Amino acid sequence: MKLDVIKLDAGSAGSIDLADEIFGLEPRADILHRVVNWQRAKAQAGTHSVLGKSDVSYSTKKIYRQKGTGGARHGSRKAPIFRHGGVYKGPTPRSHAFDLPKKFRALGLKHALSAKAKDGKLVVIDSAELAEAKTAQLAKAAKDLGWKRVLIIDGAEVNENFAKAARNIEGIDILPTIGANVYDILKRDTLVITKAGVEALEARLK
Repeated sequence: MKLDVIKLDAGSAGSIDLADEIFGLEPRADILHRVVNWQRAKAQAGTHSVLGKSDVSYSTKKIYRQKGTGGARHGSRKAPIFRHGGVYKGPTPRSHAFDLPKKFRALGLKHALSAKAKDGKLVVIDSAELAEAKTAQLAKAAKDLGWKRVLIIDGAEVNENFAKAARNIEGIDILPTIGANVYDILKRDTLVITKAGVEALEARLK
């Protein structure tokens, strides 16, 4: 598929051919769903924890004698049925991550890129470079281009001035090609890729 290339000042910079096997697939929600779930599970901290019966600092004395009181048999007040007692089978720190094949993750990235292209939310720019790290300059360019919630994917490295200018603008994020992922692509309204980013993505996914 062919797409127009623009500059940050909205001027034309020719066109580019995008690989159909990466940008021209019919997006499948089930594939995207599985990859996003994998990403979110991997990112989850898993630090949830409560104190069990053996963890609480409380009396270990037997409440009353075993027999002859007419009451139920009890040991210490650390039991879960008592106030200040431990929690029975409560959450413990653990990893929520699960395995997903590398080829499937790559397929998910292709479908995410194709989804943006199909919706007309994919923009290719000549380059993402600024001579100075001026937030106002980038903010004006983004406003003129109609970018509100946008992810910009550059080549192997991100221009330092551009990154500094972008980090002060709400709704604009920039990643190198190696950081491109399904969740961040789908989360933003518009996906912007530099020509260097397109070349690097196609080399990575072919």
